[in-house]
Amino acid sequence: MGVVRTDWRLDEVRALFDLPFADLMFHAQRVHRANFDPNRVQVSTLLSIKTGACPEDCAYCSQSIRFETGLRSEPLMDLEEVLEKARTARANGATRFCMGAAYRSPKPKQLAQIIEMVKGVRELGMETCVTLGMLTTEQARELKDAGLDYYNHNLDTSESYYKQIITTRTYQDRLDTLQAVRDAGINVCCGGILGMGESELDRVQLLHTLATLPEHPESVPINQLVQVPGTPMYGAKKVDALEFVRAIAVARLLMPRSYVRLSAGRSEMSDETQALCFLAGANSIFYGDKLLTTQNPDENHDLALFGRLGIVREAAHATACSQ
Repeated sequence: MGVVRTDWRLDEVRALFDLPFADLMFHAQRVHRANFDPNRVQVSTLLSIKTGACPEDCAYCSQSIRFETGLRSEPLMDLEEVLEKARTARANGATRFCMGAAYRSPKPKQLAQIIEMVKGVRELGMETCVTLGMLTTEQARELKDAGLDYYNHNLDTSESYYKQIITTRTYQDRLDTLQAVRDAGINVCCGGILGMGESELDRVQLLHTLATLPEHPESVPINQLVQVPGTPMYGAKKVDALEFVRAIAVARLLMPRSYVRLSAGRSEMSDETQALCFLAGANSIFYGDKLLTTQNPDENHDLALFGRLGIVREAAHATACSQ
């Protein structure tokens, strides 16, 4: 454990999940310390730049046009409004600004507007990330030429459970977008969601897929489902806190040099659960009181927790604007 490899066998991943909790945490912390400062966390801010009216049927999502969630649709934001949000995020300590738009895939006019946002945020000295749904190879190249640092496109769950969550695009569609992003030279941000009724085997398979991509994602967000009334996933059995921590630890062992992001669902986690996640190897969070359309702990709470744990925020990378 601790060696970067992309040839993990499924039984090896399952064996990691089956380790006694103390042993798993020991190994995860050992590997984490070999690759990162254990008391430093990268902070990102996520902004919904176009909200709602998405044609997809992702069973967990408040933004699908197929579900009655009470969410008000909003068009693509103006450039200056986005840049003002980015300036605020930078002032609050975020080093990466992530922009999410509820698209199946962006149209040329939309992509052109978003490219200007990417350029503007980079000029502020921040890393840039977008999530826009599926991309073609050419679209990925356009974003790369604009200077995009990261593209987020989650697998969400295992391939075998995927059709229980989404029917409007295939698992292979997601893998194809990841390959287009990788081929364009953009860093990959890819993870999944726990607590959607999946089995432990589904969690094993999800992490196995991530860890056996040709290259590990540079950033791996692990989300706990935020249940939204009106979506099919509302009322799903919640994932056990220690099982969530276990998944964080296994992700750290499988992908030693990736940033593992403690992502959506933190507002429903205790401080103690979050502390265990950091101990298990999580070293990135989304910062700010909202993640697209769901709640997130406010900055003051996060700063207080960081203070109690002796955690400091990672400084902006010197190369953020070098491309």
